[in-house]
Amino acid sequence: MCINIVVVDDDPGFRRIATTLLTARGLRVVAESRDGASALAAVRAHRPDGLLLDLHLPDLDGLSVARRLTEEDAPPRIVLTSTDKSFWSQEELSRAGIESFVAKDKLFDADLRGLFAPSAPRRSGPAGPAGPGQ
Repeated sequence: MCINIVVVDDDPGFRRIATTLLTARGLRVVAESRDGASALAAVRAHRPDGLLLDLHLPDLDGLSVARRLTEEDAPPRIVLTSTDKSFWSQEELSRAGIESFVAKDKLFDADLRGLFAPSAPRRSGPAGPAGPGQ
């Protein structure tokens, strides 16, 4: 089964690296976005299984994008990424609709396929069960 991903980051170099990593792990990147507004549009247009989402975007932050998507039907699995080493509790991430956080410098070592795999527990929407990954 092919897992479709949208990559969101304002840095084109990081989008290229993330796309390469995701593709190498057997995932298919169906769209790339550079800001929150285009990320929302890409998710609505492509209905991906997952979203690799940067925290710091020029218009909306990643948490705001995640919250908006979580309010919609069948939101994608959202993995937040950033160079910011701040720690968010699993509860904070879950409330925003985020499955997990992976620091950008740890992305290469992350189990990307596992983070986006449909077999993992998944929240069913804003009122659904929260089951964030590692």
